[in-house]
Amino acid sequence: MIQGKSILAIIPARGGSKGIPRKNIRMLAGKPLIAWTIEEAKKSKYIDRFILSSEDEEIIKVAKEWGCDVPFIRPEELAMDDTPGIEPVLHAINALKEQYDYVVLIQPTSPLRKFEDIDGCIEKCIELNVPACVSVVEAENHPYWMYRLDKLGRMKSILEKNDKIARRQELPVFYVLNGAVYVANINWLKKEKSFITSQTMAFIMPKDRSLDIDSTFEMDICEYLLLKCHN
Repeated sequence: MIQGKSILAIIPARGGSKGIPRKNIRMLAGKPLIAWTIEEAKKSKYIDRFILSSEDEEIIKVAKEWGCDVPFIRPEELAMDDTPGIEPVLHAINALKEQYDYVVLIQPTSPLRKFEDIDGCIEKCIELNVPACVSVVEAENHPYWMYRLDKLGRMKSILEKNDKIARRQELPVFYVLNGAVYVANINWLKKEKSFITSQTMAFIMPKDRSLDIDSTFEMDICEYLLLKCHN
């Protein structure tokens, strides 16, 4: 709880991962991937309750072993490849008898995220009195140098280039979502059905805690960094 506001955290983890089979419970630096997120949620100063949303029996078993509350089994239709990410969040909120003021979405694919990032995002949302706050990281690849291709394969800049910029240092800073932390006022989220609107505030995270695992290569990088930090 923070400033009298109750906080619910949701860890979404479906079983059907195509890029890395059984990704959410695959071993990473001696622990199942999902355990890294569960352990950081436990350290939060503000989270009143953190729960798992999953349809998968094995993931549920592992999450419980690591101390995560599993109050329900997610319906199969909300665990498809094309299921919008917000749907399991809204389902979890409505499935609980207890009511909370704010919800925090923390995905298991961000194992480098620390509880300080979770609490920092919550603090910014509450203290600035904004309806939502999400974690971002400075973009490595600047959109100024990005192009789309037309039907003939010709390069078309995705940004209007009114001013020619010769050096990277002259470019304005751009940020991208890193997938680590999403915070929102629950009543607001139910209406907007998205964490991202023009009212959403950004919480900037460092690059070394912003890796979102989507491939075995990224899994290997995370393992190296986690083992390096814990040795």
